[in-house]
Amino acid sequence: MKLYELAKLVRAKNAGPFVLTIDILFENDENYERVKNSKVLTPALIAKLYGVQEDLVEYYESPKARALKISFPRLHAVGDPEDTDIFGGQFHSPLVDIEIG
Repeated sequence: MKLYELAKLVRAKNAGPFVLTIDILFENDENYERVKNSKVLTPALIAKLYGVQEDLVEYYESPKARALKISFPRLHAVGDPEDTDIFGGQFHSPLVDIEIG
């Protein structure tokens, strides 16, 4: 299954002018555990998808909230002429079609 089929919400947003955060929230424990235990969403994958250094990717698990959070540096600061999304709201798109075993 694809991530968007298992998650209730996949969203991206700014975490300040230099960092993006992706939140992945689940409706039930089963889907949360399935994605978490699949080990598909790794810092290495995020680094590859977003063109950032792997050691700068932060990955958090929150079982009580049934949420995964991934933070990493933006390639361009908010408002920079090279910035393609000033609010960071579209950066989740490379993840939604990721296949989860």
